[in-house]
Amino acid sequence: MSVIFILILISMVVGGSFLGLFIWASRSGQFDDTVTPSIRMLFDDQKRRRQNEKLK
Repeated sequence: MSVIFILILISMVVGGSFLGLFIWASRSGQFDDTVTPSIRMLFDDQKRRRQNEKLK
């Protein structure tokens, strides 16, 4: 029975450390997307052309 409590404690420590690492990574900018805005700018003209052609 004591093994179950030890395993629960270990799993809570591991889960808490993963949660802490996720929060640290998201606050430090690991998940910021710096590539998409530059790519979106390249395809923006094509999107406007299609919209203008539909209006004509």
